[in-house]
Order: sequence, then C-alpha cells, then structure tokens
Amino acid sequence: MPTILTLFGLRFYFYSDEHLPIHIHIQYGEYDAKVEIMTRKVVYNRGIKAIDMRRALEVIEMYQEEIIAKWHEYFE
Repeated sequence: MPTILTLFGLRFYFYSDEHLPIHIHIQYGEYDAKVEIMTRKVVYNRGIKAIDMRRALEVIEMYQEEIIAKWHEYFE
C-alpha cells in the first residue's frame, strides 16, 4: 500500500491492486474513506468526521496533479 502523503493526521494511499477510476484511500486513525480524484466524489466514508473529510478533500484538490502522477507512475 503505497502512501502518497500524510497531512493533518490524514494518510492518503493506494492499494497495490487498484482499478479505475483514479481514486485514493484516506485513513484517519481507525477510520477510512475512498474518494475519486477527478470528481472528488466520496465513494465511502467509514467514520471520518465531516470537518476532517472537508480537509481531506481540500488536500486532494491541492495535490490532485501529484496524486494522478503517482497513480500513473505506480500502476503503469
């Protein structure tokens, strides 16, 4: 599971057998979520508080190009 970045206690990572569309997993303590990168659609959120999820979405927006580049680097 490659970790892409860690900010504000949020860990952003991929699993090694991912699939399209490009998405990222987020871990915050014992909770997790999955977000599609291009649309920033929250596929699921298992326990991350709304304020922390907003922060995660802001991080994804700020680092979108880097996340996509890491996806292509890892999976191609």
